[in-house]
Amino acid sequence: MRWSRIPAWGWLAAAALAVASSCSQAQVPQAAQQYRALLVRTAHAAWGLDAPVAVFAAQVHQESAWRPDAVSHVGAQGLAQFMPATTRWIATQSPELAAQQPFSPAWALRALVTYDRWLYDRTPAYYQPRDRMWVALRAYNGGLGHWQREAASTGLAQPTRSQVDAACGKARRAAVHCTENLGYPRRILVVIQPRYLQWGPGL
Repeated sequence: MRWSRIPAWGWLAAAALAVASSCSQAQVPQAAQQYRALLVRTAHAAWGLDAPVAVFAAQVHQESAWRPDAVSHVGAQGLAQFMPATTRWIATQSPELAAQQPFSPAWALRALVTYDRWLYDRTPAYYQPRDRMWVALRAYNGGLGHWQREAASTGLAQPTRSQVDAACGKARRAAVHCTENLGYPRRILVVIQPRYLQWGPGL
């Protein structure tokens, strides 16, 4: 950035922006950097060149903090934090996933973007891409069936994303789980995603 060409009145604003950008990048864990190229290649293979790479990176950050050996207290495994039943199911969706290796970074990243794609394709087509990803992330965290039943509970033919969010806990899902389920896409898309925008497109 060439500071000499910035008007005096805008210097402080430009400096603040540069500092914010620097801080944001500093918040990307060092462990993440070794997987950057692999995630970009995997995302492009599964989604195309416009794949929302920053979203996937933020999701891995949220799920496992980039620890390939992570195991949750309920038994979710690897970078993508797949439960064993989900691992067995996703293995049927793509030949590349047949090996069922949740602790392999390459397998886990492929599984994550493949599952996100599968979920995204089942979100309402009339939603904007960011809202579709919001729904896909809620489904990744808490199950697509729960979201679909809550959408139906609104009684509307085409409920908005906000209307379905407001219906959380009004179908089969216990309301106690709504704070986590609604917070999951918000944390990924709003809080974490900006840190990874240099990796690729976001939503």
